[in-house]
Amino acid sequence: MRQLSTVEINRIKLLTENSVEISLIEPTKTGLGKSIMDATGAVRNYLKEKQVHDFNNQKQGQANKVLINSHFIEFGNFSLSVASLYRPVSKKGDPRIWFKGLPSYARANDVLGIIEFERGLYVLNITTIDVERLLKSKIANPLQDLVTQIKTVSNFVADELLGLLRAVAKMGPVPAMLKADTAIGRTLEKLLNIDINSSKKPDYKGIEIKSFRDKRGNRKNLFAQVPDWQLSKFKSSAEILRNFGYARGVDFKLYCTVSTLVRNSQGLQLKMDNKINQLLENSNKAGIGDFVAWALETLHERLLEKHNETFWIAADSLQIGGKEHFQYKKVEHTKKPIVSQFDILLDQGIITLDHLIKRTAVGKVVEKGPLFKIKPTSLGLLFPPSIIHNLVGNG
Repeated sequence: MRQLSTVEINRIKLLTENSVEISLIEPTKTGLGKSIMDATGAVRNYLKEKQVHDFNNQKQGQANKVLINSHFIEFGNFSLSVASLYRPVSKKGDPRIWFKGLPSYARANDVLGIIEFERGLYVLNITTIDVERLLKSKIANPLQDLVTQIKTVSNFVADELLGLLRAVAKMGPVPAMLKADTAIGRTLEKLLNIDINSSKKPDYKGIEIKSFRDKRGNRKNLFAQVPDWQLSKFKSSAEILRNFGYARGVDFKLYCTVSTLVRNSQGLQLKMDNKINQLLENSNKAGIGDFVAWALETLHERLLEKHNETFWIAADSLQIGGKEHFQYKKVEHTKKPIVSQFDILLDQGIITLDHLIKRTAVGKVVEKGPLFKIKPTSLGLLFPPSIIHNLVGNG
């Protein structure tokens, strides 16, 4: 896919801020003429995650084509369409997608957003449609209505939990149920009738609850994930260090940032291979080429595992009668990232990778990464913005 313009990035950011998950696709002049588009890895993953269609389970041939009700989002109305999902008998059955009537809706190299809602697909021309104007319009329009419905479904459980927390806050300072650092969380769980156990599952209907006495800062690191060594030419971090490291004092290290856009000073660059759904790291050294790989599905799982929907609940700690009490007062609500955006941001060089490998003077290789990072100014492209709710009074 071509580089997104600043206008297109801002439009995608607006959708992300409104909890709208999208996948992007770019029709070519040839594709529009032949009524065919490649279903890229990002599109395939999106449809699979949304439980709309799994190309892996689809047999080749027109007889096995799957049709999905679809709509084109225009300024004043929805135009009916049908998405055709199929794998041709030729060309190894590479997945294809097509939307009936697309040549009348988009030009070659327009960037289209695919949105799933209630098992249907909606196509939004990111290049030509003023998303901000439609979302802020005082006159109802199709995009505004769709976004409102998506947000309503997304926020149902959060609103329910917020109501319970407001009821707790109205109780005023409540005594801690034990003397410990964990008392603030344990006490709140008891007040919410949440079973206290060691399960790694979210606390309340998919929402993780984190209580704290002091404010916590946001991290810029997304997660750390070593390559899939079974898929990789190199089989260890030590091998990466041996080939690309450099001496610094008593250490031999590889501390560098790698992106899809340009090669760094070590000659390293990331590559998206949507045909096999992998992120590859490539070297321009003779005889090396692609040397490590990550399955995109694994990276998606790590992203969701690290950054699920969370209520960060602040409370005042008060001493009353010699006993600690908690006044729960504020919630910062952060939602899980828009997974379908992750591949796009990797491809656009907005998400990068940091190597943090070194061999100490005693010969031990230490790996603190690889860290997948995103700039703070781009967080809104991956995460819906956090929402602050005051539990005491209005807000």
